[in-house]
Amino acid sequence: MFNKVKPLVGLDIGSSTIKLVQMNETKRGYSLEKFGIMPLDPELIVDGTVMDAGRVTDAIRHLVAEQNSKVRDVALAVSGHSVIVKKIQVPIMSEDELEESIKWEAEQYIPFDINDVNIDFQILGNHEGAESRDQMSVVLVAVKKDKLNEYTALITEAGLTPAVVDVDAFTLENMYSINYDIREGEVTALVNIGASVMNINIVKNGQYAFTRDISIGGNRYTETVQKELSLSFEEAEKAKKGEKAEGVNPEALNAVIETVNGEVASEILRSFDYFKTTSLQEKVDKIIFSGGCAKIRGLLPFLSERLGVKVEMANPFNHVEINPKLFDMQYIRDTAPLAAVGVGLAIRRIGDR
Repeated sequence: MFNKVKPLVGLDIGSSTIKLVQMNETKRGYSLEKFGIMPLDPELIVDGTVMDAGRVTDAIRHLVAEQNSKVRDVALAVSGHSVIVKKIQVPIMSEDELEESIKWEAEQYIPFDINDVNIDFQILGNHEGAESRDQMSVVLVAVKKDKLNEYTALITEAGLTPAVVDVDAFTLENMYSINYDIREGEVTALVNIGASVMNINIVKNGQYAFTRDISIGGNRYTETVQKELSLSFEEAEKAKKGEKAEGVNPEALNAVIETVNGEVASEILRSFDYFKTTSLQEKVDKIIFSGGCAKIRGLLPFLSERLGVKVEMANPFNHVEINPKLFDMQYIRDTAPLAAVGVGLAIRRIGDR
């Protein structure tokens, strides 16, 4: 799941949109080849569960055709309650030896039947975060097979080949690694908040340290605005995005938005507290925020003030070469925060770790 030769299409299948990103590796880094976003009706994927596979598959086909992508191999990502990520300690051994014993190790940490999940791992280093000199730290990932099958079936039915499956939070780390300068000792929280899930990946020196998925996202804003201001779903969506909506009191809207901002801040703070209990690190130095909700009016300054940490909008194309003759640069700037997971997927290659 943590899977240089053949390019892949990064396909980020979210609850409200599908994002397609295709990039080429160059001598200077990466260049953007394809980028598109396809909206999804809210009833098609609910809380990460595919409710209408046929229409989602049609949307994937339409997006691929619209972008005229000829690459058939796809990298996709999963997240949410069906995904478990844990940093564990195991006796020092080779990767081959760990491959043999990982299932037994996983049974101690995975709250699902071990036969119902696909398992993968990444060795972090012999003594990084290890409790003793004869142990090493390993990132253990388990994904429920039904969730994996549900999403890979969408790709297959669209006439494509699911070649790599990653985890949303780890794709943020990939995106970060090619776009940002990493400072010695710096701890950065990569936060991506989509329609239904918020992914948090905390990295130190650019390397994984902690991750958590939380079931809160843009839908929480829409549903709260809809309920508190007695609006239709469509009007609530417009109001949330700052668009003109009939009969909406701006002060009342701001109060509702700030309430949900507070919920988001509380969940991030709770995640930071969890991180501190598993690490000797005292604080997070900065937050890089991505996803559709990164564009919620006033959210980033609110988080910075509430959390006492510098918060900046992610630019997944920061160090990516983009030909202005091929892309609308204003569109790229406007939609860049939505592309974080897609960019992280697009730089994956079959067989890498």
